[in-house]
Amino acid sequence: MTARKEEVGPSGLASALVASGALQSDWLPTYKAVPRDMFVPDRIWPGIADGTRQNPVVDRTQDPDAWRRAVYSDIPLTTQWDDGSHTGDGLGRTPSSSSSQPHMVFSMLADLDVTAGNRVLEIGTGTGWNSALLAHRLGPENVVSIEFDPEVAKGAGENQRNAGLSPLVIVGDGRLGYTRGAPYDRVIATCSIGEVPRAWVHQTRTGGLIVAPWGPLYGGEAIARLTVDGETASGSFTRSSAFMRLRQQRPELPTHDAYLKGQEWPANGTRTTTTLSPADVGGWVQQLAIGLQMAGAFWTVERYDDGAYTLWTYSTDTLSWASADYEPGVDSFDVVQSGPRRLWDETEAAYYWWEGQGRPGFERFGLTVDSDGERAWLDSPDHPVPAVG
Repeated sequence: MTARKEEVGPSGLASALVASGALQSDWLPTYKAVPRDMFVPDRIWPGIADGTRQNPVVDRTQDPDAWRRAVYSDIPLTTQWDDGSHTGDGLGRTPSSSSSQPHMVFSMLADLDVTAGNRVLEIGTGTGWNSALLAHRLGPENVVSIEFDPEVAKGAGENQRNAGLSPLVIVGDGRLGYTRGAPYDRVIATCSIGEVPRAWVHQTRTGGLIVAPWGPLYGGEAIARLTVDGETASGSFTRSSAFMRLRQQRPELPTHDAYLKGQEWPANGTRTTTTLSPADVGGWVQQLAIGLQMAGAFWTVERYDDGAYTLWTYSTDTLSWASADYEPGVDSFDVVQSGPRRLWDETEAAYYWWEGQGRPGFERFGLTVDSDGERAWLDSPDHPVPAVG
């Protein structure tokens, strides 16, 4: 249902967030005191609530009503493309900074479970809204935020000062944390990671929490809520997520040409068929479940005009690849595989393992981080997710 005109604004968004359960009563005074519009630049690319697509630019100077509607909608707002190199009104290649979806902001703050006197380290300052919310709740002296991009950090600091809140904003590598402010009771990341930095664990008190979007290379992502106990951090995922990757953990993936090595498809691949539709493995939780089992693998899609597409799966060592052709309305799908890893066979095995476990959602998975590395598990740390291949 479309909101009435008078509902567009802080109160209308608050009502929607409270109704969804994201904005809880203890955060409502802070929400009212720290309005989102003070932390959003004039030029934004509104996103959608349940995906990563961006809409055309909205410029506050040209259309202030559209800008305000976007700001007080429950959607993410891209504020920077391509690490600041993008100019113009069009979409860039890769979003690199944003104002996160309010539902996710307050859901993660609920996961963080702060109490008076807690010290918090935030990774990824962005527009400064999240750390300003924390500063209002806990006091600016108890909040440290790290931002890698100097221009983004500068803008966030200006936003926070205009709002009368000035937590400590550090320009630096978020993986390293900030030892001068440690130890922290809570660590929260507003960018996704594929590996929990050891510094975050070391700088968190025993009994403290780390809340961060985490996902494997293959795909899928969820909010990890980890309790720290000395050198170990462990806990379940709380919900799905889709954040921009921590810049120092962005993967540099080989291109398609590195695999077929100049040969025409199917090159030296082996042809088979499958009854598992490529569409069945594309859901976000399915990607997470498959990715937890298929280390060193990633995928892309080549789409065609008739709704058909090819799902390509690759190994990061460039030695193996697989193609699976999807066509609407058919029951059998052509597969070609090449290399020492039979990547489609691995995909099938991983998918059927997930199906055999009762199609678990994000909340049944968890993560343990210690001196031996990271281990994903299902239901309990005693039941690690198996590797395939």
